[in-house]
Amino acid sequence: MKLKTVFICQSCGYKAPKWMGQCPDCSAWNTMGEEVVQEASKTASKSRAFTEFSSEIINLADAKTLNEERVLTGISEMDRLLGGGIVKGQMILLAGAPGIGKSTLMLQAAASLSKTKKVLYISGEESVNQISSRARRLEVDGKNIFLQSETNIENIIAALDQVKPDVLIVDSIQTVYHPAFSSSAGTIGQVRECAAELLRLCKPKGTVLFILGHVTKDGELAGPKVLEHMVDTVLYFDTEKDNVLRLLRPHKNRFGSTSEIGLFEMTSGGLTPVEDASSYFASGARSKPLIGRAYSIVLEGSRPILTEVQALVTPTRYPFPRRVATGMDFNRCQVLLASLEKNAGVNLDNKDVYISLAGGVKIKDPALDLALCAAVISSAKDIPVSNTDVFVSEAGILGPLAKVPLADRRAAEAARLGFKRFFTAPLGKENIKEKDITVLQIENIIDLAGRLTNR
Repeated sequence: MKLKTVFICQSCGYKAPKWMGQCPDCSAWNTMGEEVVQEASKTASKSRAFTEFSSEIINLADAKTLNEERVLTGISEMDRLLGGGIVKGQMILLAGAPGIGKSTLMLQAAASLSKTKKVLYISGEESVNQISSRARRLEVDGKNIFLQSETNIENIIAALDQVKPDVLIVDSIQTVYHPAFSSSAGTIGQVRECAAELLRLCKPKGTVLFILGHVTKDGELAGPKVLEHMVDTVLYFDTEKDNVLRLLRPHKNRFGSTSEIGLFEMTSGGLTPVEDASSYFASGARSKPLIGRAYSIVLEGSRPILTEVQALVTPTRYPFPRRVATGMDFNRCQVLLASLEKNAGVNLDNKDVYISLAGGVKIKDPALDLALCAAVISSAKDIPVSNTDVFVSEAGILGPLAKVPLADRRAAEAARLGFKRFFTAPLGKENIKEKDITVLQIENIIDLAGRLTNR
């Protein structure tokens, strides 16, 4: 083994023999860091992390189907994101900004898993006393949870061999270092090699591995992007500024869907799953109609969520009218406003338009288009929208409406919440079987404006 100096981009992992101001691969500036790495001989294996995963060559038709036995974490929102629970040998990366609640969530999951599994919790950021203090605050019973405050990967491996846990939690991977490498913890080489060592040990034994990682101010995972390719599941924690709501989104999942979303509320007793998202996002009571407010049912994965769209249209005091959108794509809002002016005769050229989604969440479902148009028309013409109407459809740039998938599931959720009328695009052969709500099919936003003004 020989030592050599290389310069590695801390954003993408690109290697160069000399320093450069800009990375040729990802075009990031001032990210090339000097590291001393070991150069293996030509006869040696390039990576020892995957040497134990080789198998004999077989025909795909003869391969046995793997029966995935899932174990519930005890946290309903996380189990749904993972596809029904964790799988033996699964490697899960939980990434999020510092202080967002990753350690709290993992301690709550460890408490539930420890009822049937042996859990080893390794922390490189907090002492055992700090973790124990949080456990008491969360009322966690830690009889089957083993703690260690450690950053040396060799000592972590020794603890793994000693405890032989069913679940291993490492908090966080940026604090762990390999003594064989001279670079500091958190660098490209250290994070990659430490994660590879844990993968090599946990996969053959069927140990479930949770790795916690921090994200940068730009929202990217701190450390090499290769870490996301090594794991089975990548979960990202996100939140709005000064908002108690936490959103858990899967960016990669080999054992389930990536279109789901998990909602948590931070309380004094830890993270509480938000199971009735519709009630959470619909702010205030729907006791009476309001000008500039319309409701829609969006889908996050398979979950229908009631969303409240608010619009405020006022005379402008500026040379150029203002357009502000919160929670929705700004460019999409601009297109819909232009379509309303052209096709529905809504005069907005001397008006400021402010659009917002209640609850502080960002949603990209095109089913919101019709509710946005209804809210803007209501505010522009001072016409209140009925609090028993819900609007679900995509609006085209020329005015026609397009149906959205799973309209029957959206209608069922609207009926459950007490709505009486369901405005949507022509459904064609699709049929909504929900009997507790009236389905009104409209073809374009001109028809929408006529129904709102001629009620």
